[in-house]
Amino acid sequence: MANDTHIGLDQVRQQLRKPRSQLKGRQAYDEARAEVQALIGTQPTEGHRRDLLIEHLHVLNDHFHGLFERHIVALAAEMRLPVVEVFEVASFYHHFEILKDEETAPRITVRVCDSLSCSLAGSDSLLRQLQRDLTGDAQVVNVPCLGRCEQAPAAQVGQQAVAQATSEQVNRLVAENSTQPLALPDALRYDDYKNAGGYQLALQVAAGLKDHESVIQVLESSGLRGLGGAGFPAGRKWRIVRSQPGPRLMAVNIDEGEPGTFKDRTCLEADPHRFLEGVLIAASVVGCEAVYIYLRDEYHEARLLLTQALADLRANPPCALPRIELRRGAGAYICGEESAMIESIEGKRGEPRLRPPYIAEVGLFGRPTLEHNFETLYWIRELLEQGADSFAAHGRHGRKGLRRFSVSGRVKQPGVKLAPAGITLRELVDEYCGGMAEGHTLYAYLPGGASGGILPARLADVPLDFDTLQPHGCFIGSAAVMVLGQHDSARDAALNVMRFFAHESCGQCTPCRVGTEKASQLMADDVWDADTLKDLAQVMGDASICGLGQAAPNPIRCVLDYFPHEVGAA
Repeated sequence: MANDTHIGLDQVRQQLRKPRSQLKGRQAYDEARAEVQALIGTQPTEGHRRDLLIEHLHVLNDHFHGLFERHIVALAAEMRLPVVEVFEVASFYHHFEILKDEETAPRITVRVCDSLSCSLAGSDSLLRQLQRDLTGDAQVVNVPCLGRCEQAPAAQVGQQAVAQATSEQVNRLVAENSTQPLALPDALRYDDYKNAGGYQLALQVAAGLKDHESVIQVLESSGLRGLGGAGFPAGRKWRIVRSQPGPRLMAVNIDEGEPGTFKDRTCLEADPHRFLEGVLIAASVVGCEAVYIYLRDEYHEARLLLTQALADLRANPPCALPRIELRRGAGAYICGEESAMIESIEGKRGEPRLRPPYIAEVGLFGRPTLEHNFETLYWIRELLEQGADSFAAHGRHGRKGLRRFSVSGRVKQPGVKLAPAGITLRELVDEYCGGMAEGHTLYAYLPGGASGGILPARLADVPLDFDTLQPHGCFIGSAAVMVLGQHDSARDAALNVMRFFAHESCGQCTPCRVGTEKASQLMADDVWDADTLKDLAQVMGDASICGLGQAAPNPIRCVLDYFPHEVGAA
């Protein structure tokens, strides 16, 4: 009789409990692992921080000009993460190019913006010319927005920004392998800022010489609202987060991805310490022990400047500093949505969260979180120095305060314009932009970037502010104003922004993922199927998880309401 082999149940249990010596699936090559370790450092005793995954992916992507599969596998092994988790994060962001091991990475990637303002300035022909000129190891791609609408057409050669780009200029930079971001010598430096009275308010607040309640009251009295698009009252937000149990955190949104918006970049490149003082005051008043600054990846020059500004601040702090970490976006417009940004800071795919709970209660790493846009914090010092009444004294047509408008398109002098809240489009163009560009008369305008809708010239006297544009089917958002002339088409503008939304949808919810793509197809027709587009707009607006899908229908509705003659719907 053959011998029977018996395995005891206890032996099986012990085997199952034994820690696995390696991850399942494809194993990391020693050479690839050594290359990863050389770039991100050897594994700390406590292991690599999970929230730094995207930062590590950037290091690899920058060095190798792409993410090779062998390095993704090696990074997963180093961070003790499933390979599929690293792949799904890397594949979510546009600026990470995943390559098979046998592929060759491009030596240089040239990005040409194809958003509305750049398209008006001829970026389409620039893209075609560069694709003809640059072959071989240079890669030319169109991208949805570079945040330089006042410099249209905008391009990037590697990490170097190119304003009013021409094919000759880009070709020269590629030939010279000039790919690094340029310095910003005109920015106000730490010593100069401090010598002019900078950080005195932060010191007073931190030392208790300026009452925290009085600071919040100034914000409330001034009427300052969030300037990233949502417009939530800043003082009320500080009170809400301050009332939550500690530890509390702070997340700053500089992922300025709305086409037409560039005010945050402009202010940051001029005076980074004014912003950082606002950060310190907010963190002190609300009681935030750590601050995470999320900067969009296209702003390479600003990242160098802000990195140096933080180093200078830490070297000679005016008061006790919270922990401040600068995080780098990776090319995803959706991360401008506050909860998607928090997911990205945590090293995950930037997918918006369902609410409630709200991030003021359960935010970054599960802690109560104060989330703010750059410009909101940029105003703090001025408001506290000059008082709420001084700020509120500005304004037109019954509105109060000041706004920074990013103006681009068919105007003589595009740029960031500090103007009274409630100013009309006609006043803004005539008084602050030198009028319409030569050969153009006002035909239409987008008052709030890609998502804010499109209005005709006959409504150019509507005050531009929170709550004034909703009766007309639009909103001010981040005050990104794009101006169209009589030779332009509202239909083409609407199609451009809808294609942007289709490209930038995170894909999490069906109404937005399918709706934006289907709308783009229908809007490409010379004659629109108005009934189908209206139904589609209704579903997207009602059922999408976040503001991207909810606001995407605005251009559809505006074209059908104000420009029906362009799409055969008159």
